[in-house]
Parts: sequence; structure tokens; C-alpha cells
Amino acid sequence: MSRRRAAILISGRGSNMVSLIEAARAEDFPAEIALVLSNRPDAAGLERAKEAGIATCVIDHKAHPTREDFEQAMDAALASHAIDFICLAGFMRVLTDWFVERWAGRTVNIHPSLLPLFRGTQTHRRALEEGVLVHGCTVHFVVPELDAGPIIAQAVVPVVPGDTQESLAARVIVQEHKLYPKALRLICDGTARLENGRVVFSRGWDADAALHSPG
Repeated sequence: MSRRRAAILISGRGSNMVSLIEAARAEDFPAEIALVLSNRPDAAGLERAKEAGIATCVIDHKAHPTREDFEQAMDAALASHAIDFICLAGFMRVLTDWFVERWAGRTVNIHPSLLPLFRGTQTHRRALEEGVLVHGCTVHFVVPELDAGPIIAQAVVPVVPGDTQESLAARVIVQEHKLYPKALRLICDGTARLENGRVVFSRGWDADAALHSPG
């Protein structure tokens, strides 16, 4: 099996990065984590990646006069490591259209809501304010419009009485750590593919599966 080479872009501790690294240790996983790149030299995830034996790279956005210069440096680093796919995992920089289009169909992100609900930030607070009974996370392809790309996979959690932003976030991130590796597997083994701006799947799944809230 030919494994696809993936890079993870982080800005902080990289908790989703760790879940991807762990999943990729399996011999049958169709991707290898070939690089962890951060825009912050002090990102805690860099040390965790080094401990896992993965190549790391810092492209400090503050050292570049423009966003374009910064992204061109990132692009060069990714090319030098022969990267096939990019996984954004807490990467706190908005990417320009140039970079997104250059890596179109090869960049994925995980977002802490059931898109298209609650794009942007403060997703858990907004979910509680709206009174939804289910919440969750989404893995999607990255497009120039923020959090608007074709959806690859979603996980759902109940919103329960007494939830706070912190308790809801804690429940969602458990599912993020499960969902992101699953989505990367689907992409890299060809089960999920991008066609005409939508994700299509080569196999079906249980159409009767459901989460009821209240359960």
C-alpha cells in the first residue's frame, strides 16, 4: 500500500495532531504524518511531534512582511517534504485564496460545530445560546470562504441540561480526536473523494443510525 504524505499545521498544543499521529502508527493506515509545521516557534505541539519522531518546521508569520511571503515560505517547506495532504489542527492563521487554491482538494480542517451551523469562533457558546439539543464537529475540505468547504465527516454529541461552554467543549473534543483520523483515512484510501464541489463516497453506511436527544 502506497501511503499518502500528510502535513499537520498547528499553532498550539496540537491535541488533534496527537490523534492523527497515533492513528497513522497503524500499518494499514493509508497516510503517514511526514511533517508538523507551526507558525509559532513556541507551539507546544512541536515538542510532542519531535518526541514521536516526526519532522518539524517553524515558519514564523511574524518574520515575514506580508501574508503572501509567509504562505510562500510554507508552500516551499511543504513541497520540500513532498507533502500530498494538509491537515489543519488548531492553525490560527486565515489562509489567503492563493494558498487555498494552490492546495485545493488537498487541505482539510476540523471545526467544532455541525457545519453549516456556527461557522467561525465561539461555537460552543453560540450552540448553547441557540438552545440546540445536538452539537458536534465537522471535518471538511478547505475553500476560500471560511468554514464553508465540502463536508467529509461529522460527529454528534447531545447538549444536556446544565451544560457550560467548557463541559460541551470537552465532550466535543473527544469526538474530534476520533473523527479526524477517520476522515483522513476515508480521503487517503479513496473512500471519500471530491467531485464537482461535493464529497462522494465509494460505499454506503447504516442509513438507520441516529442519535436521539433527549435520549
